[in-house]
Amino acid sequence: MKEEKIKIIFVHGWGMNSMVWQPLIDNLPDWIDAECIDLPGHGAASQQVFNSLDDLVAALAEKVSQPVIWVGWSLGGLAVMQLALQYPEKVKAMLLVSSSPCFVHKADWLHAMDESVFDVFADELEKDFSGTIRRFLTLQVRSSESGRQVLKSLREKVLAQPPANIEALRAGLNVLKIVDLRNQLKNIKQPVSWVLGGRDTLIKSTLSTQLKSITPTAKIKVFEQAAHAPFLSHQQQFSEQLISFVKEVL
Repeated sequence: MKEEKIKIIFVHGWGMNSMVWQPLIDNLPDWIDAECIDLPGHGAASQQVFNSLDDLVAALAEKVSQPVIWVGWSLGGLAVMQLALQYPEKVKAMLLVSSSPCFVHKADWLHAMDESVFDVFADELEKDFSGTIRRFLTLQVRSSESGRQVLKSLREKVLAQPPANIEALRAGLNVLKIVDLRNQLKNIKQPVSWVLGGRDTLIKSTLSTQLKSITPTAKIKVFEQAAHAPFLSHQQQFSEQLISFVKEVL
């Protein structure tokens, strides 16, 4: 009897595309049926537009008719969280990578970025589109022990598909700036696991303390030497973490 494959859908982050997952996908076991999708305005979907987190969620929801396991990175993780809230029947479990229910620093949410960071990115986008994307890619791997190799891989994958359109990049920055799912997160009933990078300058690993108070049953793994893309810089360890999580939720 043929073993049934386990469906996992991978969702990339802001300014990236589905190809960023390929090095990881190539080394996953055969019993995982992996699908990498492009968010509206990115990669193969670069001609599409979106204006809100709900638009991103709608794009994810139409991909499946039954519950599957989702892996969401950064902005993609935020979309997966909202998907679990709006369409719980489409989410079996989720692994959230370098993501957060709230990306902006607040008085009671200390382990996030200053709102001004998003304003600077938005301003730079208008002045120097390609330069802003290059700087963002560099930021993804800053302080990572294998930053140079990861940056090379990121650039290759991002350039393999059409660049994200400017409208989508603006909308994505706005989503990251205004969305706050902290209060809703406790309503997610599906199994949740988080992977954070100890050297991530975008999503600080100290966020794990606050995440535990919001989602006490969630499993949180910190890759101490990783930055914002642990699935690239620590591919083997990330694969093991993902496979372990999948086996737990089956």
